[in-house]
Parts: sequence; structure tokens; C-alpha cells
Amino acid sequence: MKFTRETPSAVTVRHVEQGLIRVGHDSISENVVLFRDAVRRDIVAGDVDELTAADLAGLIDEGPELIILGAGWQPALPPRELVFALARKGIGFEMMDTPAACRTFNILISEARDVAAILQVR
Repeated sequence: MKFTRETPSAVTVRHVEQGLIRVGHDSISENVVLFRDAVRRDIVAGDVDELTAADLAGLIDEGPELIILGAGWQPALPPRELVFALARKGIGFEMMDTPAACRTFNILISEARDVAAILQVR
């Protein structure tokens, strides 16, 4: 049996606390979108629980198989129209608190899944 050591993705979430997410060697204090191979800070503005499909048009065009929405530290319901819009495109959607979203993102990218995480930092 051969054992190999996989190198973690450059965008692995290393630490999360209210107001700060550490991704790789970067500290991020604003809402952010993570992909397996990229960090984008220009997509998300404002509260993630008010997002619409139009707000995420660029992300939807990237065609991830799943989008995880980390909605901060308080429980929240997903935006209904966003859920329907993503389902029509065949994109899975999960909404959870930001720490859980970070853990889920790390697990899925370690499995080489095509996933995006929208994270509200505050």
C-alpha cells in the first residue's frame, strides 16, 4: 500500500472568528467568496442573507456544483428566490453559520469538489 501526502489547497481556511477569517497566509476582514483555487473579494457586498441571483451572476457563471453560504454567527433563513434560481441552474446550495461553512468548504475542497463559499465575516 502506498501512502501519499496531499498538499492542502492555497485557499484552505486556517482560522475563523467573528470579524476575521484566515485563508492560507491572508487575513480577511470583509465578506469574501472562496473557490478551490481563488479568493474573490469583489463579489459580495452587504448582508449575505439578502443576496439575489443577480448579485451572484458572475459566481453562477463559474458553474460550481455547490455554493455554501456562511451567514455570519446568527441562524438565518436562505433567500428564497436565490435558492430557486440556483436550483434552476443545477447548482446545489447550503446555508449555515460562517464557522460551519468554513469547515464544510475545507472538507469539500480536500475531496477535489467544485465548490464555492460565500462567507459573511461579521
